[in-house]
Amino acid sequence: MNISIVIPLLNEVESLPELHRWITDVMEKIQLSYEIVFVDDGSNDGSWDLIKNLSEKDPHIKGIKFTRNYGKSAALNVGFQKAEGDVVITMDADLQDSPEEILPLYKMITEDGYDLVSGWKKKRFDPITKTIPTKIYNGVTRWMTGIELHDMNCGLKAYKKAVVKNIEVYGEMHRYIPVISKWAGFSNIGEKVVAHQARKYGKTKFGISRFINGFLDLFSIMFIGKFGKRPMHFFGGVGTITFMSGIMILLYLTIVKIINQVYRISERPLFYLGILLTIIGLQLFIAGFLAELITRNAPERNEYGVSDKI
Repeated sequence: MNISIVIPLLNEVESLPELHRWITDVMEKIQLSYEIVFVDDGSNDGSWDLIKNLSEKDPHIKGIKFTRNYGKSAALNVGFQKAEGDVVITMDADLQDSPEEILPLYKMITEDGYDLVSGWKKKRFDPITKTIPTKIYNGVTRWMTGIELHDMNCGLKAYKKAVVKNIEVYGEMHRYIPVISKWAGFSNIGEKVVAHQARKYGKTKFGISRFINGFLDLFSIMFIGKFGKRPMHFFGGVGTITFMSGIMILLYLTIVKIINQVYRISERPLFYLGILLTIIGLQLFIAGFLAELITRNAPERNEYGVSDKI
């Protein structure tokens, strides 16, 4: 199969018929084998009933329904597991992503050799309460990860099959799929300017909490990517520096006490700083040691991506 189109959705019953017609028209023109994988993330507006009705008329449609709302990351992860196409394309169900972009994205993967291509909605029709936080978020993410994408969270993306089969998306990590892919060894990441449509039906799922949680998730991914299999290098390193700083301060105060016969060094703030750094450093070192024990006993401790064998 050439293309799998994975579409996570939540309460998009009004958009689905038009989206399905649009995708079908595009795919009939380009003459490539395909499937549409709808993942219903706990909708309560009749979206699932509509998907079942559409699937009875269109054999290209596959569907998965969650028992409740687990989030977009969970929906994408399950959709990735289900996808069978050589190229996997994701898009949102709200008609803001254009299916006309499917063929150009497909060619960037199959002909230009990209592992992942992310859409860039250069001209957006979102309210300012969404566009400004998005610009800040993208700027910080570019700076921290070194991945030069203007629109990291664009729902319209294309992937090699190997990428989606070797990454795991959970929590709210869907915003950082390019980062996760890079850490998994798929670093040939491209970008394409794509059309953005104004929302036609329903209401946006974006909220300020998603903006705050996004940065927390970024720190999590950066830490797991660098130190997930060697936590002692982080906790032990920081702990050792902190512990030794405390010891040096206390050693300095001890020398001062001996040479100058100062008997009340405990009244100096530096004394308490030295004790604090020593205790914190020791705690960090122990945390790293415990994390190392947990990691060494984790079932995935020796799971690594393999691209080829002879």
